[in-house]
Amino acid sequence: MTEIDAARAILRDAFDRVAEQVSAVTDGLSTDDAKWRPDPGANSIAWLIWHLTRVQDDHLADLAGTDQLWTNDGWHTRFSLPFDAAETGYGQSSDQVGQVVVDPADLAGYQQAVHRATLEYLDTLTEAELERVVDTRWDPPVTASVRLVSIVNDCTEHVGQAAYVKGMLGRR
Repeated sequence: MTEIDAARAILRDAFDRVAEQVSAVTDGLSTDDAKWRPDPGANSIAWLIWHLTRVQDDHLADLAGTDQLWTNDGWHTRFSLPFDAAETGYGQSSDQVGQVVVDPADLAGYQQAVHRATLEYLDTLTEAELERVVDTRWDPPVTASVRLVSIVNDCTEHVGQAAYVKGMLGRR
């Protein structure tokens, strides 16, 4: 196996795990359960899954040079959230978090679509692509490989939080 094949396999496995965990969290969940928050300042499962998928969609589209599925495939309209189409959830207030009320099947469907697009991008990875600088605002500048690791980290962190909230929901 070449180094680039190994890198693709590791990244594919990481993103597959995120997709599997999102499915496990959303499976059998009602809209009311998805919007439940342990306290008024906490994040809901719906917001956590929406946010992690929006960030993945936004960042992967930027890397791949493609349009985001959120707007290009009509997910923005389907979710009908009261936010600008460019919103990813970063820095949102507690009130805004509470406005993410959506069917968990739509959350899962959006994540599945973004996951498929992610895998398509990973199939195109080359050593040059992984080394490509994508953000010069940092020192050292951020490469595509660093951005991919950052996306995986953000997704696993938030899907873990969603699973924890689902566990709390089951104990209330």
